[in-house]
Amino acid sequence: MKVLVSGGTGLVGRYVVEELLAAGYQVIVGGRRAPMPRLFSRPVEFAALSLDPDKDQIDIFDDAYFFVHAAFSHVPGKYRDGEGNDPKTFQKLNLDGTVRLFEAAKRAGTRRCVFLSSRATYGDHPPGTELAETMMTEPQTLYGRVKLDAERALADLAAPGFAGVSLRATGVYGDFFPNKWEGLIADYLAGRPVAARAGTEVHGRDLGRAVRLMLETESTRISGEIFNVSDISVDTNDILSPIRRETGCRYALPAPADGTALNPMSTAKIRALGWSPGGAPLFEETMRRLAAQLPASPHRSTQV
Repeated sequence: MKVLVSGGTGLVGRYVVEELLAAGYQVIVGGRRAPMPRLFSRPVEFAALSLDPDKDQIDIFDDAYFFVHAAFSHVPGKYRDGEGNDPKTFQKLNLDGTVRLFEAAKRAGTRRCVFLSSRATYGDHPPGTELAETMMTEPQTLYGRVKLDAERALADLAAPGFAGVSLRATGVYGDFFPNKWEGLIADYLAGRPVAARAGTEVHGRDLGRAVRLMLETESTRISGEIFNVSDISVDTNDILSPIRRETGCRYALPAPADGTALNPMSTAKIRALGWSPGGAPLFEETMRRLAAQLPASPHRSTQV
């Protein structure tokens, strides 16, 4: 069966595409431009796709049995505050354009739609509050509001023959390049100040597996639903420790951040469907792999 993945060449979408390819799906990557040769481990098809709500793009769904919507228009490097100084266009593309794609998929006969949403839909809560899908949502950012409104629009479209489900993902990390921590690692290796910060993360591979689960689970169990997708909590010290160890960089690591202020995400709902993320072992393996690809630091420590 063919799966159309919008934004499949992006930092997040690429993990989803690779997981689907590994599972034997035929993938159509939808985006503004075709992927570079050999970007993916197996051949993919390409379909020109836009977030412009003024375009009727029903034809791109002709061969798509499933639709995974990962495309998002934002200022480079930013999701929250990704509107820059143009919130009107940001909302038009990411909300109006997204809903138009959902509607086109349904009209075309696509059977399922998986929307990659965000923990930003929850907004701010007291430190230590566990975020569960049943909680009230009060996003404080335009990013969070756009994601929440798109979730609701998809849930309203869900019907027999068209299952719609949203995955609220936390920060997505992994070992593809470009990598979300490239700037952080470069700053550390260059001796620039690095702030201590903690966050919740999920490996892109595990997010891809969550998407696959949404395609393979009985539709009545997932249609119109929302699932949190999160795994571990790490801070800048955790991220940079293997970098220091592998490169021999002598710069001091930032102090461990206060993790008590984090809001963990409950994943009991998706785990009940059989999802099981890689946890700390996968994080450690990933960081070793990233560190091994870096050149030895010119500021190598002489300590033994």
